[in-house]
Amino acid sequence: MKTRQITIAIVLCASLFVLNVQSKTVDPYKVLGVDKSASQREIQKAFHKLSLQYHPDKNKSKGAQEKFAEINNAYEILSDEDKRKNYDLYGDEKGAPGFDAGGAGDHGGYTYFTSGGPGQSGFNFGPGGMGGGQGGAKSFSFSFGGPGSQSSSGFGLDDIFSNMFGGGMGSGSQFGGGMGGGSKFGGFSGFGGSGRSQSRTKNSGKSIPSVNSQMYKKEISDKGMTWLLLSHTSTSRDIQYYESVIREVASSLDGAMKVGRINCETDASFCNGLGIYPRYVPRLFVYSLKSSGDGALMEYSDDLDVKRVKSFFHDHLPRFSKRVDLDHFDFVSQTVGGLPKVMLLSTKKDTPVIWRALSGLYRNRFVFYDAQVRDSSDPAVRRLGVDALPAIVSWLSNGEKQILRTGISVKDLKSAIQDLSSLLDNFEKKNKKAASAQSKSEQSEAEAKQVPVLTGSNFNDICGEKTPVCVIGVFRSSNARDKLEKVLLSVSQKSLSRRQNTAYGSRDSVSYALLDAARQQSFLNAFDKSGYKSSDKVLLAYKPRKGKFAVFEGEVTSEDAESFISSVLSGDVQFSNTRQKPTAK
Repeated sequence: MKTRQITIAIVLCASLFVLNVQSKTVDPYKVLGVDKSASQREIQKAFHKLSLQYHPDKNKSKGAQEKFAEINNAYEILSDEDKRKNYDLYGDEKGAPGFDAGGAGDHGGYTYFTSGGPGQSGFNFGPGGMGGGQGGAKSFSFSFGGPGSQSSSGFGLDDIFSNMFGGGMGSGSQFGGGMGGGSKFGGFSGFGGSGRSQSRTKNSGKSIPSVNSQMYKKEISDKGMTWLLLSHTSTSRDIQYYESVIREVASSLDGAMKVGRINCETDASFCNGLGIYPRYVPRLFVYSLKSSGDGALMEYSDDLDVKRVKSFFHDHLPRFSKRVDLDHFDFVSQTVGGLPKVMLLSTKKDTPVIWRALSGLYRNRFVFYDAQVRDSSDPAVRRLGVDALPAIVSWLSNGEKQILRTGISVKDLKSAIQDLSSLLDNFEKKNKKAASAQSKSEQSEAEAKQVPVLTGSNFNDICGEKTPVCVIGVFRSSNARDKLEKVLLSVSQKSLSRRQNTAYGSRDSVSYALLDAARQQSFLNAFDKSGYKSSDKVLLAYKPRKGKFAVFEGEVTSEDAESFISSVLSGDVQFSNTRQKPTAK
């Protein structure tokens, strides 16, 4: 029985030897054009460059598809730590500890098995046949114990044979090849294996969040934040490399950007609608706002290199901040839709990333400017009241200037954007309060500019003896009232009247009022017995101290009223005595 087991073991080892000698792998290093000492980054860059060059969608030449497959196969070996190690040690990514396929200058392509110790069967396949190995040659041993014992490789004979012939020992076999087995060496398809080694997924850094159509509309489209988006399917090649590049870019620009991945296999209509459906390899896009304010997707098509992706992303950050020359720009006079203005002063030649990102996020809430200055001693900087750079100067919508911050310190991009966002939010609240106060003031001013209707309660204030001349627009219809009010408002804005100093302070020598003839008929009778009942509108100038008046009847225009009042003030118009002292009800 023991002899039979030894014979079977010999056959097994010989079979493994033949399989290994026949299984030749094209040198992946040569395929990708890299040295054996190449780093993973160098391997990734080489793969990406070649895959773009020979991609079937772009390269229609003969043999391009085969070359593309060869490139992918080479990268699959060298990008996997175990496969690359196996290839470097054994010349094949399916090699395994304890099994040496040989190579140029090592064992001449032969494998050696030696005895594991007393009572164990040892075999040595070398140039000299069965027996001792070549002098100086390194030996590898498999020890097969008796019934019930396990070999030093971790398996008994029964396990080896059951795996070889598809017995299905499950996962854990170091030889692999069983049904569903997690082969460390990679199974042999002729013996029931999968033919592929089980790769280990290496998850470095945070996972990239998924984006669907609902999230795209709610959080991305036209929201002001710039995104880096990866579209892929479950069969997309090299997705791990794309993700690693995206994570590194996102890490360095955190705060100015967000990242997401779109699975076009599960949301095909969404991807087709955006025009981002991938094929063999993933596709990378930047979503940003254009100068028009609309969002757009721009595809990245260069080598997948962190530095180049960052540069591409930087080029597509929002550009809503206008660069200006401090010496030739009047910020107070510049108004855009009543929005408050903010300006960054720095020594940077180009608009900083932070300011460009903020200009996108706050594009409809502020007007952004930035200016390059030499240093804080620049006269233009001093005129603005800034003593340290970088600095942010702002103007409320009412034109009031404020220094938001000087000597800005930036620890990292994300915290800086959060800090400045808080600063802008507080300034916006202050501007709303100022705008509200201004609105109330303007309303009060507008009300003050309205021509009051003469009544008993305000008569003495408007047409009392302290007023040199009181100009009264008399109306009998609403249409006449509107016309007279516009005329008197227009005339009152002009410097027709002299200012006079009195014991009660400075006041205009002319006051203006309206009178409802239907309600104040007795007031008009004090001037004329008929009370001007035949006129729809009358312009009456009354001098309370002297008890005299003058009247202008007919169609009253602004020019007519201006000429009439000027004549009243200069004494060039005929005055009449009042019949009695007028009083209003």
